[in-house]
Amino acid sequence: MITAKGIYKSYDKLQVLKGIDLEVAKGEIVSVTGPSGAGKSTLLHILGTLDLPDKGTLEINGNNIPQLTKKQLSQFRNLQIGFVFQFHHLLPEFTAVENICIPSLIGHKNPTETKKRALELLDFMRLSNRADHKPSELSGGEQQRVAVARALVNNPAVVMADEPSGNLDAENARQLHELFFNLRKEFDQTFIVVTHNEELATMADRKLVMRDGKFI
Repeated sequence: MITAKGIYKSYDKLQVLKGIDLEVAKGEIVSVTGPSGAGKSTLLHILGTLDLPDKGTLEINGNNIPQLTKKQLSQFRNLQIGFVFQFHHLLPEFTAVENICIPSLIGHKNPTETKKRALELLDFMRLSNRADHKPSELSGGEQQRVAVARALVNNPAVVMADEPSGNLDAENARQLHELFFNLRKEFDQTFIVVTHNEELATMADRKLVMRDGKFI
């Protein structure tokens, strides 16, 4: 699903990534952990095509990422990659189901089919009764599950999660971790998860540890 070779990234004179090699198979859940400043989020941004490497090759689902134009890259990101962040970034003026639909509507998909998919995801998340609630009417755990559903609405090749349970209490964090594995079982979903949560990191198929811009 993903092959990254010799990934380097610097900002001004600060070298953040120092030759990362990584392969991720379809349906695999890979955790990336390590101390703050190790380069974890920078790596996730590059794997998620939000940023490009200074040097190295990156192929995702058969697409050579550095060779795509900006427009192609934007379309690819919208359709092939889902994002879950520590803070859910739900739009407060929209309901749960409307928030989930947004990536598909940006991608000009059929609104009726999009809403059907969003409601199916809410049902899978056990949130069908919250479809018409706005974020302010949802608990923190519910908001994060809506954010996960939004990441899945376009059936992406891979979901990139950056500290997804970092803003949740222990019980909601546990439920979110279990959700990732249920999604893999149900949809063969691939996940790359950056986390400081040792429980989640250890649950993954592979736990990769970064330090000073490299895997150790």
